[in-house]
Amino acid sequence: MRIATWNVNSLRSRIDRVEAFLDRHDVDVLALQETKAREEQLPLMGLTSRGYEVAAAGVNQWNGVAIISRVGLEDVEVGFPGMPTFGEPPVAESRAIGATCGGVRVWSLYVPNGRKVDDPHYVYKLEWLARLRESAQGWVDTPTALVGDWNVAPRDEDVFDILAFAGSTHVTAPERAAFQGFIDDGYDDVVRPHTPGPEVYTYWDYFRQRYERNRGLRIDFVLGSPSFAAGVTGAFIDRDERAGKGASDHAPVVVDLDLP
Repeated sequence: MRIATWNVNSLRSRIDRVEAFLDRHDVDVLALQETKAREEQLPLMGLTSRGYEVAAAGVNQWNGVAIISRVGLEDVEVGFPGMPTFGEPPVAESRAIGATCGGVRVWSLYVPNGRKVDDPHYVYKLEWLARLRESAQGWVDTPTALVGDWNVAPRDEDVFDILAFAGSTHVTAPERAAFQGFIDDGYDDVVRPHTPGPEVYTYWDYFRQRYERNRGLRIDFVLGSPSFAAGVTGAFIDRDERAGKGASDHAPVVVDLDLP
């Protein structure tokens, strides 16, 4: 089974790219983030004609997550238990959706950005990760994949210039500790062993020719439970998908899996 994750930065704008990506790589399950639309606004005809089922969550033009699967889509769950809200009045943002696909529990996750360390959104980000970890501790004994845009660069080598990010989000000690908590609980970063750094990234800003100069961040991950990780046979980052007109600012991350 081939599972991929991709912050697509608007599914409506990039549906042609998504369809081509699925065809090119023969993907069985694709988790998307930043779909930026309500479910009824998503252009799904091309996906369903290819034999995919779609589960999506979105309330407006921001955030939004989805899972696209041709190996089953069962027990869909929007949000995880205890997922924090944000804003006033409080809003449950569309940042997490889970489904069982071919015997694997897949969670498509769009972790809050945090904005700045003195912003309420940063506190929200840390709380969001803490509540996710509490839920994920109950999933670690089953084949589970926590995939998506984590908005955390857990190592210095995951940033093109760590000095340029001093005092910024994505690299602070609390964020990195929150990410490490999932590793401590038994989840593995199943992609890094197949795509070692440095200078291996999944995100490049649109400005200042960041992609062309390879000034990126590694912030998109697939964390697998022990039984999931044991079945991983390979993984890669489709860096070329970031190139060209109309690309998302993230590249897809792909994992091959062979479970009993």
